[in-house]
Amino acid sequence: MFGKAKLGKSTGMIAVALFAAAGMGMSGFAPQASAAERLAYVSVGENTRAPIGWKQFCQDHPEDCTGGPVEALDVQLTKTAFKELDRINRYVNEHVKPMTDLEHYGVVEKWAYPDDGYGDCEDYVLLKRKMLMQAGWPQSALLITVVRDKKGDGHAVLTVRTDKGEYILDNQEDEILPWSETGYHFVKRQAQTDPNVWVSLGDNRPTNYVAGTR
Repeated sequence: MFGKAKLGKSTGMIAVALFAAAGMGMSGFAPQASAAERLAYVSVGENTRAPIGWKQFCQDHPEDCTGGPVEALDVQLTKTAFKELDRINRYVNEHVKPMTDLEHYGVVEKWAYPDDGYGDCEDYVLLKRKMLMQAGWPQSALLITVVRDKKGDGHAVLTVRTDKGEYILDNQEDEILPWSETGYHFVKRQAQTDPNVWVSLGDNRPTNYVAGTR
């Protein structure tokens, strides 16, 4: 089953083919996929609790949390699509200055759009997701994701589901990397079929592969 979405004017309204993940398993690949192909996608587990700050964000921005289950779609990662991802990722990274929620709002955790030009990791993610959706990218391919970074600290990134695997948009790294090359431990993310449901993640990389990450 195929669908199409129009990207914004910045890409000349180019149509991007989308692939439904239905019938291919929770992680979006066929059961007969090779080990290399399986590494392209994070292993998805059971439903879990939303991260602290998400429910309050939804109360503050109900328009971004409306709707129920949606069709799981993966974007065809053409050169044009990748350039769009790279442009938006770098734009947000360059125009938003890092600031902790405690410094910014006087609270430990708050999810918000960085409208004043300052924010922490999840604020970068929210803006990237919003800009991509405004450009025509499907919501179900743009998944807010919680990880442990290389220091072991909690961190938020944006997972982009594509036909070539899952790629990560990150404010700690301008280069867009496959999830398996980030060096992060993946904890949880939005479900592809419902942005208000969160699912646990498992790292299916072999030990020697993890040791070789950047």
